[in-house]
Amino acid sequence: MLVEISHLYKSYGATLALDDLNLTLQEGKIIGLLGPNGSGKTTLIKVLLGLLRQYRGEVSILSRPIDDSSKSYIAYLPDKNHLPLHWSIEYACKFFADFFQDFSIHKAHSLCKQLDLNLKTKIKHLSKGNQEKVSLILTLARQAKLYIFDEPIAGVDPVARDLVFDLILNNYNKEASVLIATHLIYDVQKILDEAIFLAKGHIIAHKSVAEFTASGCNLEEAFKQTFSAQGSVL
Repeated sequence: MLVEISHLYKSYGATLALDDLNLTLQEGKIIGLLGPNGSGKTTLIKVLLGLLRQYRGEVSILSRPIDDSSKSYIAYLPDKNHLPLHWSIEYACKFFADFFQDFSIHKAHSLCKQLDLNLKTKIKHLSKGNQEKVSLILTLARQAKLYIFDEPIAGVDPVARDLVFDLILNNYNKEASVLIATHLIYDVQKILDEAIFLAKGHIIAHKSVAEFTASGCNLEEAFKQTFSAQGSVL
């Protein structure tokens, strides 16, 4: 099993961010982590990345507890630009190649060429959209076991969203799994194998998209129906 989480609790003072969360993820799946703001998506991601260590419960990836070595097989795309603005694209690729053994600088350069991005250009001279493309390229150039994307389409127009989806589908390690946290459920449905509905820190549903939509509704409608049935507020 790729990810196993058992009875996970995480609080910030009196606020319970994750409440007895249980989850297993298999390899080879594209999975949507779906929930309104404040549902616990970001906290769960931080736990998986090892950025939060103070919690109750058991969390493992590839049957190993989360530790400093976990970042060697998790590729993460945050929701905001994380690259120093004075770096060039070429330097960013070199830095990632030095830092991650599974990073393919050839693949990164090839994707930059495909997207008409000049390697000599500094990050600060790129548009917001092109900065996001560079970050996506750096993530996908890794041969990771788990890719985590935090709101990868939140700040882009519908045409650019299709480009993001195409890049993900055509370039991630097919033996790995992809976890996409987003609130844009309608847009992301077309690339998902499974969806996780998260509310108030616990999972209220986790199954295949085909199961969610078997009655003829789309995933966003299933999401609203599930939350309504649970008495949760969107």
